Amino acid sequence: QVQLVESGGGLVQAGGSLRLSCTASGRTVSIVGMGWFRQAPGKGREFVAGIRWSSGITSYVESVKGRFAISRDNAKNTVFLQMNSLKPEDTAVYYCAAQLFGSHAYDAWGQGTQVTVSS
Repeated sequence: QVQLVESGGGLVQAGGSLRLSCTASGRTVSIVGMGWFRQAPGKGREFVAGIRWSSGITSYVESVKGRFAISRDNAKNTVFLQMNSLKPEDTAVYYCAAQLFGSHAYDAWGQGTQVTVSS
């Protein structure tokens, strides 16, 4: 099992920045990738950004490219999401997730952290 805990959400004005953190515990040696998803009220869960644990290769949904950056500290089992130039459309509950060895999907999920961007 892998457990994930997010932090860093909050209320920010449009154009502002936030940095989310997610720390993994448990069987962390099995992590091959981590990512961030978000879910706005009345909407489905959306992939935001992902990073391969070993190589550091990243991917992003088109709407956040150039504004968000995902990074990781492998030694601390922590993934970050730096969010700049925030827009009201970014308002959502943000979840981190981990892909484990032998899986092609995200297997473990955090509890979520609220990000609210006001105009």
